[in-house]
Amino acid sequence: MTSQPVLAVVGPTAAGKSALGLALAHALDGEIVNADSMQVYRGMDVGTAKLPPAEREGVPHHLLDVWPVTETASVAEYQRLAQAAVAAIRDRGRTPVLVGGSGLYVRAVVDDLDFPGTDPDVRRRLEAELTARGADPLHARLAELDPPAAAAILPANGRRVVRALEVIELTGEPFSARLPGYRATPSAVQVGVAVPRAALDERIEARVDRMWAAGLVDEVRRLEREGIRDGRTASRALGYRQVLAFLAGEYDERTARDETVRATRRFARRQDSWFRRDPRVHWLPYGDGMIHRALSTYERMAACGS
Repeated sequence: MTSQPVLAVVGPTAAGKSALGLALAHALDGEIVNADSMQVYRGMDVGTAKLPPAEREGVPHHLLDVWPVTETASVAEYQRLAQAAVAAIRDRGRTPVLVGGSGLYVRAVVDDLDFPGTDPDVRRRLEAELTARGADPLHARLAELDPPAAAAILPANGRRVVRALEVIELTGEPFSARLPGYRATPSAVQVGVAVPRAALDERIEARVDRMWAAGLVDEVRRLEREGIRDGRTASRALGYRQVLAFLAGEYDERTARDETVRATRRFARRQDSWFRRDPRVHWLPYGDGMIHRALSTYERMAACGS
């Protein structure tokens, strides 16, 4: 029996990936594998728009609530868990539906990525430099050593800058060389949700307002007690970082909300740019008929083996 290709639903935040993924899982007798780097954290529910169990419509979801908020994200560990989940879904004769907007996490599943290990001493030294000097000088160093990697990583994303410099130091190769070319594979089909920028901006603002109304501030207060401020990854998540600043007295609450909207819009543009660079993504205009177009695309590509 031939394994069903992974169907990856990708695109920027607030585009409607979760709803589309759920509908496609129903249509294809599928199970969903999360590819959102923040939904893997336990307790980060409101601010990540994680579907609560009651809204998952009986569809199994994998790789949600895996790590405590104090855990530093590891794409290599995510890859191991996600590949195991995909294999188990296929063994059950069902279709793996990968849903999320974390580009490197998606590629960790659909591509053959080899992630080098970490060296505690190198990591500590770079993180100490990040704490002492900030991300900009490290990003400038990365731009000299690996311009494509620097172009792909925002200067403010100190964690990823540190990881890129660590890989360069450990392997002697550019960090960008770890990503293979966009080679079509029969094991995966990717569909992207395309929303016009103005409409996406409105959806992002509405989502942030819903998160505030749903208790994001209270969620962050609870996660403070669980150590989120010490979590190098979780503490930098959109919304959480801004609310933590509000709770520390650095912002008033309205500023925290407005900064969350602005940061999320910037992040959505970066997500869109990341996925637009991949010619294998089949873009679907958001709106009526999107589910039918996604199914048709998947069935056509699966039938032709690419």
